[in-house]
Amino acid sequence: MSNLRTPLYDWHLAQQARMVAFGGWDMPVQYTSIKTEHLAVRHGAGLFDISHMARLTFDGPDARALIQRVWTNDAAALAPGQVRYGLICNEQGGILDDVLVYNLTHSPWATWLMVVNASNRAKILDHLAAVRDTLSVTITDRTHEWGMVAVQGPESQAGRFGLKYYEATTTDLPAVGQAIVSRTGYTGEDGYEAIMPAEKLVGFCDRLIEEGVRPCGLGARDTLRLEAAMPLYGHELNETIDPFQAGLGWAVKLHKPEFIGRAALEQLAHDAMRPRRVGLQLDGRRIAREHSPLIADGHVIGDVTSGTLSPSLDVSIAMGYVQPQYTPVGTRLLVDIRGQTEPAQVVPLPFYRRPKQ
Repeated sequence: MSNLRTPLYDWHLAQQARMVAFGGWDMPVQYTSIKTEHLAVRHGAGLFDISHMARLTFDGPDARALIQRVWTNDAAALAPGQVRYGLICNEQGGILDDVLVYNLTHSPWATWLMVVNASNRAKILDHLAAVRDTLSVTITDRTHEWGMVAVQGPESQAGRFGLKYYEATTTDLPAVGQAIVSRTGYTGEDGYEAIMPAEKLVGFCDRLIEEGVRPCGLGARDTLRLEAAMPLYGHELNETIDPFQAGLGWAVKLHKPEFIGRAALEQLAHDAMRPRRVGLQLDGRRIAREHSPLIADGHVIGDVTSGTLSPSLDVSIAMGYVQPQYTPVGTRLLVDIRGQTEPAQVVPLPFYRRPKQ
């Protein structure tokens, strides 16, 4: 079965992108070099095609009630125009996906919007259908109808929309017309994400390139999010990991009415024996690959979930899960990289914070 293509597929080829399969889609991994694109976002502005991520709208009298039923965060606390991060969990508290939810009741586009990871689209649609019960809500998959891009970096001009961080609005964009714009992102930088009719995407991206914004691929997106210690589903997050292990307890609102996984999460919130996500800095420059064993006191105490040579910091960094007694900052351990060990230590997360304006 062939991969899906975003509305920008031919545009990527025209921009000399190297394409790879990702989450069931053909996506650009890089146009020039990952380091060049990464630093463009840290110091200027970069453009990412994120149309592969699923966009699901919820309408009807019980739209919010369904979101409340499946989501760990509190949809009742979202004012119109607010966006929040949260998890969708199974009954055992394992993470089915991490998603953004938008309250768009001020918008003609939809009442509520959920942005879902590309690889989890079918799973989350099936989950919603299975748990909606008698609720009066219409769920519409807008993934192919709407495109989505992220413009990230200190020169992204995110402030021109008058939005605070994690707010959204419906506004006019050049070469587009009406679009949903949110001051959100996955890079650790200021920026915005824009959702628009699929056919408008190429014109908008052409306009941005003319203004000096650099196209960036999945490679830079991964190194940027890793420096910012943002977890990636399938690496730091999966159905066997709970939000508290992942350091995402702040996105779990146990005080709200019943939601799927709440009973398990109430127990897990007090379980100090499960492995926890940590940041690691290696002494040398070798890269700690996913699944590399982590060793302390002569035995394996966890493994790596993501690693890279940080383009911003010029050191080798990684995230992984370790047994609780090895989580304190400064703890020394070894990373087994293809049979050779590399010294490392636990360091605070995130690895990188953008300079305050």
